[in-house]
Amino acid sequence: MNPASAATDTRILIVDDTPANIQSLAAILKGKGYLISAATNGKQALEVLARMQPDLILLDVMMPEMDGFETCRQLKAAEQWRHIPVIFLTAKTETADIVQGFELGAVDYVAKPFNAHELLARVHTHLTMDRLRRENERLLLNILPESVANRLKSGDERIADRFEEVTVLFADIVGFTELAATMPAHVLVELLNDLFTRFDLAAEKLGIEKIKTIGDAYMAVCGLPEPCADHTERMVTMAVRMMEIAREFSESRGTPVRLRIGINRGPVVAGVVGRNKFIYDLWGDAVNLASRMESHGLPDTIQVTRSVIEKLQGRYPFEPRGTIEVKGKGAIETWTLSCK
Repeated sequence: MNPASAATDTRILIVDDTPANIQSLAAILKGKGYLISAATNGKQALEVLARMQPDLILLDVMMPEMDGFETCRQLKAAEQWRHIPVIFLTAKTETADIVQGFELGAVDYVAKPFNAHELLARVHTHLTMDRLRRENERLLLNILPESVANRLKSGDERIADRFEEVTVLFADIVGFTELAATMPAHVLVELLNDLFTRFDLAAEKLGIEKIKTIGDAYMAVCGLPEPCADHTERMVTMAVRMMEIAREFSESRGTPVRLRIGINRGPVVAGVVGRNKFIYDLWGDAVNLASRMESHGLPDTIQVTRSVIEKLQGRYPFEPRGTIEVKGKGAIETWTLSCK
């Protein structure tokens, strides 16, 4: 987008108590394709915001009932509105007034009487910056849980937390090495992307955090960063759904995909590591044992530890498998749920 060609779905709210100013601003902005809403004072502007959310607000400072400074203060105090860029329209060009506007959260100001070219340039600049901000935030949320991303943005550089009880899942594609050898690279990557996207959607619905993918392995956790009492039940539901997704995927694509899934419950440490390419990761015996449940598992089967069985209290038809030898842990009792 450039100042000469605005996106037709970009909406700007003009707040000014002078009808002539609203008409003049609307004519300039509509000429570049912007959609326009208007309010004649701060109180009316807040009422408009309750019905629709603009992409940017042009806000007069000197208005009756509620001036621009108070309107901006209330805007920035509301979670649902604080992200909207505000540009002040003002004849008050004293440094103290300009500074006050910035301190309240405005991104810019345009002095009255305004120049059309300057106005369009400033509007375009801040709409572009806001679009880039939202895109960066979307990318950040693809890497980190929202609460962790917010801590990172607020300047918390040492994010490390201990959680006394969560449930960890590892899943792996059976025979992936052989499968990969039969496919061109782009087909293989597209297949994994399709499958993991389906897993991601299932995880989002259940309130489960995907931690990462490692090759053909998928790792997820429930019970952090926001604790919940039913994290184990949710994770077993997720595992069953992943098995269903694998079957649906195999049928729709004509490529057989079978999974092994391992689940364990226990304490973990979670935190952000790295600076340029950071990742939110987990550490602890509970994580290691969940990984071993997957690697020592059976195709089309969910394998879990005693801690999971004790938490479920018979709500799923798991059957005892007996003990398996786990490196560094010795003989571990396991239970399985076949999903053929």
